[in-house]
Amino acid sequence: MLATRQKVLRRFWYPVIPADRLADGPKPFTLLGERIVLWRDGEGRVSALEDRCCHRTAALSRGYYDGGLLVCGYHGWTYGHDGKVVRIPQLTRDTPPASARVRRFLAEERYGYVWTCLDDQPLFGIPQVEEWDDPRMRRIPQFYEVWRCSGLRLMENSFDNAHINFTHRGTFGDPQDAGESHTDLIAEPWGFRTRTQMVVKQTEAAAKANRIAGEKTHRRVQGTWWMPFMRRVIYEFPTGLRVVILTAATPIDDGHSQIVQLCLRTDREDEVPAADCTAFDRKVVDEDRYILESTDPDVPLAEAGGERNMASDKLGIEIRRRMLALLREHGEEEVRS
Repeated sequence: MLATRQKVLRRFWYPVIPADRLADGPKPFTLLGERIVLWRDGEGRVSALEDRCCHRTAALSRGYYDGGLLVCGYHGWTYGHDGKVVRIPQLTRDTPPASARVRRFLAEERYGYVWTCLDDQPLFGIPQVEEWDDPRMRRIPQFYEVWRCSGLRLMENSFDNAHINFTHRGTFGDPQDAGESHTDLIAEPWGFRTRTQMVVKQTEAAAKANRIAGEKTHRRVQGTWWMPFMRRVIYEFPTGLRVVILTAATPIDDGHSQIVQLCLRTDREDEVPAADCTAFDRKVVDEDRYILESTDPDVPLAEAGGERNMASDKLGIEIRRRMLALLREHGEEEVRS
């Protein structure tokens, strides 16, 4: 499946940029191959517009703020929150024509990020993360970076217990523990939820991040997949520690994803510094990235497409099945390279 060729994927919300990055001016982003500009108007509202001035096509993201409006850096054409041109400096008497405007896209601020949907009729709302407002949990922003990987590959990887003991053998996996694992699956209209339990190795870095002694420990894991490219994983340790990881793979184009990761934890900064948590998660994420950036971005949905499956791939197969059903429900067929 090539994400940019599937129109229904434009009907989902995606986190595109940390909201605080808009303070000093407009910023560019490419979402599903669509060039957009993100900015904040004089009333504090975030806005997403086509990043192309309707005068001479200059990128509006290379403009600046003036009086709560967005000014094109080429000839000064000035835009409002809705994408309409409100001022043309060279027209001293006439008001801009109604046709002078650029496309506007839906934009909202949530979880410290600006979220954008390229269609005026989203299929679902922005995912609800109940833990975000839980006063017992501290928030740790972690990663905002581009990977050379499709979002679907990362989502499959997130629910693949079989890869842990090999890909993550340097952090919390152990090839000697490889074998079958049981995972409960609960289907939802927007994706699914999972429950499982596993034994994990306690490296020095893992013990430092989670304050758990011993060579190995059990942890209960709850997963959530929100179509198409966002997941939540909740780790519960025997000590009572609860860790929530939110990861989104916002599709830039067919081969690149903007990775957004946030962490919430029930412990305190004076118990485990955020820097130690992020340092461990950095190692884990880099292990995934090293492997995933070698995979084919075109993930086959309808058939194996040269790939072979095994029993432990069941959640990845379920993701592919649900994505194919989504396409067909909206009158689309899978587009492959």
